[in-house]
Amino acid sequence: MATVRSDSMLTLHYRLAAPDGRDWINTFGHRPATLTLGTQQLAPALESCLVGLEEGASAHFELPADSAFGARDPQRVRRVPRSLLQQHLADDVHIAVGDALQLAGISTPSGASAGATVTAVDDDSVELDFNHPLAGKAVVFDVQILGVL
Repeated sequence: MATVRSDSMLTLHYRLAAPDGRDWINTFGHRPATLTLGTQQLAPALESCLVGLEEGASAHFELPADSAFGARDPQRVRRVPRSLLQQHLADDVHIAVGDALQLAGISTPSGASAGATVTAVDDDSVELDFNHPLAGKAVVFDVQILGVL
């Protein structure tokens, strides 16, 4: 049987959940995910859990808040003028607290388009949280490795 390496392409079922059992992502019972490790498709802490598992293996991991998606960084929360934000959104987009936005033309250091959660809105500005939505939260990670290439 093949073993997962840090650069493996693999097909798996996985579940990412809160410690109370509330699912954030769950592919069990649906189409499995196919991904390549080392390409930032999963958080590094989640990838580390997979390395060394064999094809056919199932595993359960409990990751503390500071290691799963890192600690929340208050410096990643920014208030921006609505006019600036509208330059990066379609004209018909209505902005509300809790919205998750992908901002065209704004990228992360890795080159991915920046994602943010709207945390406050007023007439002139919008507060955006660029932290990962699971930053600062403990997670449960259940996996079943279906195939390793």
